[in-house]
Amino acid sequence: MKNLFLFLGLVFVSCVFRVACFAQATGNAFTDLGVACPVSVHRGTAAAVDENGRDVLLSWLFDHRGGYGLLMIDAETGQSRQFDIPFPVGDAPYASLLSSRNRFYTFFNNYFVEFDPAMPGFVFSKEASPQMAMAFTEDSKGLIWAVTYPNSGLVSYDPSNGNFNDYGFLYQQNWRQYPRSIAVDDSGWVYVGLGNTASQVLAFDPLTKTNQVMLKEEERVRGSAFVYRQQNGEVYANALKGNKEGWFRLLAGKRLPVAGEQVVKELPQVTGDQNLFYGKFKRQGKAVSIDMVEHRLYVERNSGRTDTLHFDYRSEGSLVMGLAAMPDGSIAGGATFPMRLFQYKPRTGEWQHFPAYGQFNTVEVKGKEVYFGVYPQGALLQWNPFNQWNDQEPSTTDANPHLLAASVLHTHRPHSLLITDDEVILSGTPEYGYTGGGLLFWDKKTKKARVLSDSLVLPDQSTMSMGLLNQKQIIAGTTTMPGTGGEKKAKEASLYIMDISKKKILWQSALIAGVQDYSDLCVGDNGLVYGIADLHIFFVFDPRSKKLLYQEDVKDRLGLTAWAQAPRVFIRGAKKGELYVLLAKGIAQVDTKKQRIELLAASPVQIEAGGDFQAGKIYFLSKSHLFSYTLPDSTNK
Repeated sequence: MKNLFLFLGLVFVSCVFRVACFAQATGNAFTDLGVACPVSVHRGTAAAVDENGRDVLLSWLFDHRGGYGLLMIDAETGQSRQFDIPFPVGDAPYASLLSSRNRFYTFFNNYFVEFDPAMPGFVFSKEASPQMAMAFTEDSKGLIWAVTYPNSGLVSYDPSNGNFNDYGFLYQQNWRQYPRSIAVDDSGWVYVGLGNTASQVLAFDPLTKTNQVMLKEEERVRGSAFVYRQQNGEVYANALKGNKEGWFRLLAGKRLPVAGEQVVKELPQVTGDQNLFYGKFKRQGKAVSIDMVEHRLYVERNSGRTDTLHFDYRSEGSLVMGLAAMPDGSIAGGATFPMRLFQYKPRTGEWQHFPAYGQFNTVEVKGKEVYFGVYPQGALLQWNPFNQWNDQEPSTTDANPHLLAASVLHTHRPHSLLITDDEVILSGTPEYGYTGGGLLFWDKKTKKARVLSDSLVLPDQSTMSMGLLNQKQIIAGTTTMPGTGGEKKAKEASLYIMDISKKKILWQSALIAGVQDYSDLCVGDNGLVYGIADLHIFFVFDPRSKKLLYQEDVKDRLGLTAWAQAPRVFIRGAKKGELYVLLAKGIAQVDTKKQRIELLAASPVQIEAGGDFQAGKIYFLSKSHLFSYTLPDSTNK
């Protein structure tokens, strides 16, 4: 705990110094209000043995920077040691393995790495074909194999002599592959099961370095194929994980039939995805769970007693998704890994944090109404900030926030929310492996939801941004980005106008040639639509004449805008017609007479996510920190 306090103290001093220096030039306009959610998450945990033969728990650490270290906790005392990763911080572990030699492995940010708890420390790391491992296995000779996203890169490592082989990418598709399973047969051939746009099984011979596919095109399905090594040493595969039938055997690169259903009996290995939690100790019983928020490890002893151990670790805080000014005067938004809601009260400087139902991607406020769009459930939640937080059973009527509706397939990763007098509209990109997201409409009166697929909006596109033209019509901008691991099909993004009650497109146009993403839209008080496309094209559109009035690529002059899964780039001020834009390098203001944006103030930090106005201040997020910018008196009266 002493080390944690020292670290936080240094961070505080650093932040104060940085803001104080900047204040000399700006009149203290920018203020660092602190870390929005000061915790990390573990992305792969396994029980091992340290240099003294003591039981320890190993966890890969992740905060807003990405994977940054490994935490080793003594299973008897809770004493912890933290080890910085021996390569650049970034990205995140998506798979790991504890080998039969008591070594812990992962591969992320283009680096394969080995940790030896008996040393303790990192004993090997090597840069390899990008980007992160999605699956690990240990073969019968003790070699460690990993297969990586996004093009099924394959590597092997021999811990006995340090020999490392990077075999490069095995397979090319026009979408990003998720190779979530890997197995090696007795002959030494390596097999990979991948997805999500279309499943496939790969067979690779390390001796000849040749690779072949095991599924015919007509056998491939949306989702992920699955391979595993049976306890008898044979490898079995299926075109779709979860299928009971359709199994086949693999031996020396040949596909052999299997009759009937297959009972999966995998060869035991301590490996898995980012949720791996293997807690069985050699002496001390087993770790039941680890709480990174409360810094507690729960260990069930062999006697049946459960001990609660306190441990320390260093963190720079969680990823933050966005924020909004709440009707109770607070500033609130979502953090992720772990998934939390943060709430800051400007009047008192008080922070509150709550466990969240999923990742609060987007938030929107209208009067006293507050709604969240939630990943990965594709859900719409309503929150009353005046009442006590209670999300233990979000679907119950007394839950706060309360789950209204969800569409995992169509709004899996929410990007925009819009509130009308009668309805709430949620948009997003679709489920993993799909192309084209839909719209979820929640009727406030009937308390019922209706979902439109992309085929009823714009096929193969997802709605990224929305604005309310009037209570009967919305204007929206799309993105060509598919769901995670999906195939990009549309050539350019579009704007469209929709009749809300009829759920029909009234007008649609690929307004600006070549644009892939209409990042954010705002309907001005003058009825004109202000927009940002591809993070650097500012435009003004007249929805009455359907004419593009102004367009400027501001990249060279102002740089890129802020970006997040729900950007909130445009921010309305207190006065009529007052409109601001969050740039990565500062805050700009829209001159609604000249239809142009100008930099108002350069920021001391990179602005990464928005954003809202309250009581003369603009609030935004940078890395894990909440910042405010006090508007000049001339614009704040």
